[in-house]
Amino acid sequence: MSPSPISRWLKPGAAACAAAAMLSGCIAPVASNAGLYATPIGNAPVTANPTPYSTALFCLADYARTYGLPSPRIAVGQIADYTGTISPDGGRQITGGASLMATSALAKSGAIMVERFDTSVSELELRYANNKLIGDEGTGDLADPGYRRIIAGQVPGSDFYIVGGITEVNYNIRSAGWDFGGGQADTETPFSGVFQGRMYVMNVALDLRLVQTTSLEIVDVVSYQKQIIGREISAGVFDFLNGNIFDISAGEGGFEPVQLAVRSLVERAVIEFMANLYGAPGPEICLDTQNELLRDTYGPTGNYYPAYPNTETNNGQTRADPSRWHDRRDGDVRRSRY
Repeated sequence: MSPSPISRWLKPGAAACAAAAMLSGCIAPVASNAGLYATPIGNAPVTANPTPYSTALFCLADYARTYGLPSPRIAVGQIADYTGTISPDGGRQITGGASLMATSALAKSGAIMVERFDTSVSELELRYANNKLIGDEGTGDLADPGYRRIIAGQVPGSDFYIVGGITEVNYNIRSAGWDFGGGQADTETPFSGVFQGRMYVMNVALDLRLVQTTSLEIVDVVSYQKQIIGREISAGVFDFLNGNIFDISAGEGGFEPVQLAVRSLVERAVIEFMANLYGAPGPEICLDTQNELLRDTYGPTGNYYPAYPNTETNNGQTRADPSRWHDRRDGDVRRSRY
């Protein structure tokens, strides 16, 4: 006795319901003991965010250290997005954090920096200190008051500052694609397939200038652009087999990160600024074996002033270790009492 049409539909329907029930097991309508409905997926560690120009910044820092070259005090002003581009999601297409990227790049190069981009906290505390509202440790007598004193000249000035902006975003400079399809036409179970590919190219440009603070003289100007590429490849297969229909397709696509391209532009510009200020002859300084990252405070993540003499075990290179401090990758953290 052949199965009825209803029974033929019930089996795949039951399988679909079972699969849905298995998937729904990952999400519960009642919070767990940890207070969560679901556990977030993914366990990728925090990593450094270098560009192809980050290594050259380290070379400059080592070059200056090796030969005792002093760094001028540098501030970062506004590096704004002047393109006005808006993404389809409604937000900015280009990052507004280019000034922060420039600060990180200067830190990697070993530059001495002073804060001018966001002085809101310092200005607030200065007003409080002016009214003797900020308390600092002290004995409280006239020689050592318990409030913060304002001392003339206590804030170091800058020698140079960097300003500029992102000035160009050009979409679809060049695009290309191809489609290929084929199939059988003389059989009862025709087989067909299709293959597609697309490529897109756009670019982003940056203009920065280095200004001497005291005279407002523009002493250095750089203008760079970087092209960004995206691609998409897909394939599909359609076939009839024993009365069943199979339609399978897959694809892969990727677009070079636009904001990482902006970071690359900023780091390249900072390299040129600092190479000029350090008097570096050129990229050949990276070939000098004296200019090697050992246990320095600067590295792929930036730079810092060590609060304690522990750079043997905590330095710019260890900060870039993706396994460091991770509770599933760092053995010391896993073995801790927490």
